[in-house]
Amino acid sequence: MAFKSDIEIAREAHKKPIQEIGAKLGIPSDALLPYGHDKAKLSQRFIKRVQSNRQGKLILVTAINPTPAGEGKTTTTVGLGDGLNRIGKKAAICIREASLGPCFGMKGGAAGGGYAQVVPMEEMNLHFTGDFHAITSAHNLLSAMIDNHIYWGNELEIDERRVVWRRVLDMNDRALRDMVTSLGGVANGFPRQTGFDITVASEVMAILCLATDIDDLQRRLGDIIVAYTRTRKPIYARDIKADGAMTVLLKDAMQPNLVQTLENNPAFVHGGPFANIAHGCNSVIATTTALKIADYVVTEAGFGADLGAEKFMNIKCRKAGIAPDVVVIVATVRAIKMNGGVAKADLRAENLDAVKAGCANLGRHISNVKSFGVPVVVAINHFAGDTNAEVAAVKAYAEAQGPRAVLCKHWADGSAGTEELANRVVDLAESGASQFAPLYRDDLPLFEKIKTIARRIYRADEVLADKKIRDQLRTWEEAGYGHLPICMAKTQYSFSTDPNLRGAPTGHSVPIREVRLSAGAGFVVVICGEIMTMPGLPRVPAAEAIMLNDAGDVEGLF
Repeated sequence: MAFKSDIEIAREAHKKPIQEIGAKLGIPSDALLPYGHDKAKLSQRFIKRVQSNRQGKLILVTAINPTPAGEGKTTTTVGLGDGLNRIGKKAAICIREASLGPCFGMKGGAAGGGYAQVVPMEEMNLHFTGDFHAITSAHNLLSAMIDNHIYWGNELEIDERRVVWRRVLDMNDRALRDMVTSLGGVANGFPRQTGFDITVASEVMAILCLATDIDDLQRRLGDIIVAYTRTRKPIYARDIKADGAMTVLLKDAMQPNLVQTLENNPAFVHGGPFANIAHGCNSVIATTTALKIADYVVTEAGFGADLGAEKFMNIKCRKAGIAPDVVVIVATVRAIKMNGGVAKADLRAENLDAVKAGCANLGRHISNVKSFGVPVVVAINHFAGDTNAEVAAVKAYAEAQGPRAVLCKHWADGSAGTEELANRVVDLAESGASQFAPLYRDDLPLFEKIKTIARRIYRADEVLADKKIRDQLRTWEEAGYGHLPICMAKTQYSFSTDPNLRGAPTGHSVPIREVRLSAGAGFVVVICGEIMTMPGLPRVPAAEAIMLNDAGDVEGLF
C-alpha cells in the first residue's frame, strides 16, 4: 500500500477561512489580523479583554529521547487536539514555529504529519508571518548598535574583550560559529572575535516567548546584558538605547499566529526556541491566551522530557504562573527498539528483547515527569511495521510503572485514531490529580540547581565545572541573579551529554563547557558537552531535494 507524503496530504486540505476557525474559540473577526485567507495574528486588545475568563485545562505533550527513527511528538499534539474536539471538547493546540535551519538541514519541518497536521504547511515551515525574521533583525540591530557605540567614542567604556552579545542567523552555518569582525581598517571599526548563533538560540527569541505583553517585552529587552566594562560593570541594551527600536521591530511578532489543523480545529503557532539549546516551548502569550478561550489546550515541549518537559516545568510554568493538568509522553516501538540497541536498518524485524531493554528509557521519563506531581499517560505513536506483541510489551511495561499506555493511530486516521487518548486525558484532567511543583526552589544557589537537574533528571553522578565557571555563577548570584532558573543546553539524544549513550544510563558525568546569563529572558544557560548553539548541515542536507515543480508547488520540504 502506497502512502501519501505529508506535503501531498497537506495540499489536499479543505481549509476554512481563518475567521471561521477563530469563531470556534469566540474570537470575533475584528480581533484577527489576517495574513491571507488561512492565517492571522490575534490582536493585543482581544488578548487583554479575555484575561478575566475562566482558565482551561493544560495538557503537555512530551516524549522519550528522540532517535533518527522519529517519535512524532508534534503529530501527536495535533492528533490529540483534533481528538479532543472530536469527542465534543472545545480544544486548541499551541505549538512552536519552524526554524529554517532544520527545515533545510536534517530534522525537517514542524507542522505534524500524515492526517494530523497544521496547515498551511509550506508557509509554516518557511517564512510564515515573518516572526523569525523580526527576531533576527531585532537581535542584529542590537549587535550593530553595540559596535557603533564603540566606534563613535565608547562613552560607556565597554571592554571590547567582554562583549558577550553575538549575532544570529536562522540557518545552520558552522562557518559562522567563531569569527573576527571589523577587519579592513579604521573605517570598519575595531576588530574583535565574535560569532553567530542560530536565531532560535537568541535571547530575543526567549524573551518574545516569555513576555506577557508589549511593555514586559520592552522591559526584558532592556535587561539584556550585552557587554562589561574593564571593571566588570554590566552594560545593558537600554544603556545602548536599543530597546525601543527592538520593540518596534517585534511589535507584530509579539502577536500569536492562528492557523488550523487538517480537521479545521484552531492552532496557535508562535515562537520557536529549540529545547536542546534554549527553553523549547511556544510563547507564554499564546498558551495563556488559549487557556482563556478554550476548555483544553494541548501544547508541546521540544525533544525528550529530560529537556523540553523539564524546561517547560521549571522555566515556563514558573515564569507564567501556569501548571499542566496532564502530561502525555509519546513513544514509538521503533525508537524504543533503538534505545534497546537495535540499529536503524534493523528496526523492521520484531525484537521483543530490544523493546524490553529500550523501555528503560520510557520508564526514566515516566518517573521524572511524575516527580513534578503531574499525572501521566503514555501515547504509543503507531507505525505500520509495529507488531502486536511489541505494542503489548510497551503497554505492559508502561502500566507496570503506573500510567496507562494508549495506542494512537492519528497519522493514518486523524482524530479517529486518538479518541481513546483524548478520553483518558479528559478523565485525568478532570480528576484534579495534578499537584504540580517545580524541581527546585528559586532561592537554591545556581550550581545547586544545576546539580539537582543533573542528578534527579539525568541520573548523573556528578557535574564537572572548573573554577572559572563556579566563580562566574557566584558573581551572578552576588549581582542579584541567583533566583533565576537554569536552562540546560545539551544533546537531545541521551540523558547524558554523550549522544550515543542511549537507554537509561547512570553513573555518568555532566561536563559544563560554558555558562551564559540571559538576564532579559530570566534564566542562566548552561552549555554542556559538545552541544553547539549554531548547528551545521549534515553531509546530505534536505535543501538538496527541495525545489519547485512544474506546477509551481514546493517539493522535498517533507
